[in-house]
Amino acid sequence: MTILNPRDTYLAASVSTATPSQLLVMLYERLVLDVQRATDALRRGEPSQAHEPLLHAQEIVLELNASLDVNAWEGAPGLASLYDYLHHELVKANMGKDLKVAEFCLHVVETLRDTWREAAGSLLAQTA
Repeated sequence: MTILNPRDTYLAASVSTATPSQLLVMLYERLVLDVQRATDALRRGEPSQAHEPLLHAQEIVLELNASLDVNAWEGAPGLASLYDYLHHELVKANMGKDLKVAEFCLHVVETLRDTWREAAGSLLAQTA
């Protein structure tokens, strides 16, 4: 029998009860956290500490792109292109341990997160 610690139990409950829009925001929150950790490591002069967070950020962007239905709304193809570009830039930041590229990626993912957070809040308000 596996016993989860309270944090893992809370996280599992949060994910299992979240709406699709809340899950998307949660994913973006983690994406921002990963890129923030990487940029912090690069600023500290610890490029090896940036590798794993940048890899995880790349995986998240690939998942976001794979789950995007480009036929669902008119802006979806543009968002897919942005995901492709963002993934390329995250790879570039990781390969070169490039702080400027990582900071650019951070700006992009924070903007996307804020936009989706606002959209999820609007959707929640409409259904309430």
